[in-house]
Amino acid sequence: MIPWVTAVVIALLVAAVALIALWAYQTAHRLDRLHVRYDLSWQALDGALARRAVVARAVAVDAYGVGPDGKRLAALADAAERAPRPAREAAENELSAALARVDPASLPRALVAELADAEARVLLARRFHNDAVRDTLALRERPAVRALRLGGTAAMPGYFEISEGGEVSTREAAPPAPRTSARVLLLDDEGAVLLLCGSDPQSPTDPAPRWWFTIGGAAQAGESLAQAAARELEEETGLRVSPDDMIGPAWRRDATIEFNGAVIRSEEMYFVHRTERFEPSDGGRSRLERTYIHGHRWCDATIIAALVADGQAVYPRQLADLLDEANALADRPDTIDRQPVRPIR
Repeated sequence: MIPWVTAVVIALLVAAVALIALWAYQTAHRLDRLHVRYDLSWQALDGALARRAVVARAVAVDAYGVGPDGKRLAALADAAERAPRPAREAAENELSAALARVDPASLPRALVAELADAEARVLLARRFHNDAVRDTLALRERPAVRALRLGGTAAMPGYFEISEGGEVSTREAAPPAPRTSARVLLLDDEGAVLLLCGSDPQSPTDPAPRWWFTIGGAAQAGESLAQAAARELEEETGLRVSPDDMIGPAWRRDATIEFNGAVIRSEEMYFVHRTERFEPSDGGRSRLERTYIHGHRWCDATIIAALVADGQAVYPRQLADLLDEANALADRPDTIDRQPVRPIR
C-alpha cells in the first residue's frame, strides 16, 4: 500500500477510535447521572410511601378505633413500610385497597385532607420515579451501550407499579388472586409486531395518556391459555387461528394495573404467531374495547423505540428486545419446548 494511503487509513482509524472513546466516556457519565437520578427518585418515593403509612395508622384509629378493622389497617401499614423491595408493590397495593374501604365521613376533615395529600405525594413520586427508570433503561438497553458494558455493575432499575389515587380513594379493591391473561406477539412476514393503541376510559386527565399493547386478554373458565390467545386474537383483529398454532407461552409478566376504575393484578402469558400483514377488524370487539382502543400499528424495534422516546408507554416494556427472539421462535416453533417460560417487565 502507498505510504500516504496507509497514513490516511491509520489516521482515520485513530480518529474513529477517539470518537468512539469520547462517545463512550460521555455516555458513561450520562448513565451515571441517570442512575443518581434513579436513586434519588426511589428515596423520594420511599419517603412518600412511609408518610402514607404513618397517615394510614392515624386513619385506622379514627375510622375504626381499637376494633379488628383498625388493627388490620394498621398491620397493613406496618407491613407495607417494612416490606423488602421485591414485595413492596404488593404490600402497598393491599394498603391502598384497605384505605379505599375507609368511609371519609368517619374521619376528621383535617385527616381527610392529610390522607389526600399523602396519596397525592405518592402519585407524584411514583411518576417521577418511573420517569427516571424509563430514561435510564432507554439508554442502558441500547445495543452499543450493552456491548461496551457502559452501565458497569449497576443493577438494572425497575419500575414501581402500584395503583394510583388522589383523594380518599373510591377505587375497587385489588382482587385476592391475579387474573391470568393470554397475550400474543402477532408478527408479520417482516418481523414487525401488531400493537393496539389505548387509553383509560376513566383517566382523570384530558386528553387521557395513550399507551400501546399487544393482542390478548383474560382466559375464561375452562379455557386453556392457547385457546384464550386464539379467541382474543380473533375478537380483537378478526384473524382466526387454531390454538395448536400458538407458540408458547414463552414469557410471563406480572403487573398491577389501574384501569376503568378498578385495580387489576394481571399474570400475563405471552405467545407468538406469524401471519401475513393485514388490516385488523374491530367487528369482534366488545363495547368497552371499542371505547378505549383507538388504533393499531405494525411496529418494528425502531418504531417502538420512537414511541417510547415520544413519551408513549409500550407494554411489555421489553418488547423491542424480545422481537428477535420472537421471530426466531416463529421460524423454529419446535424450540419452544426446550426453553423455560421467562419473566419479563
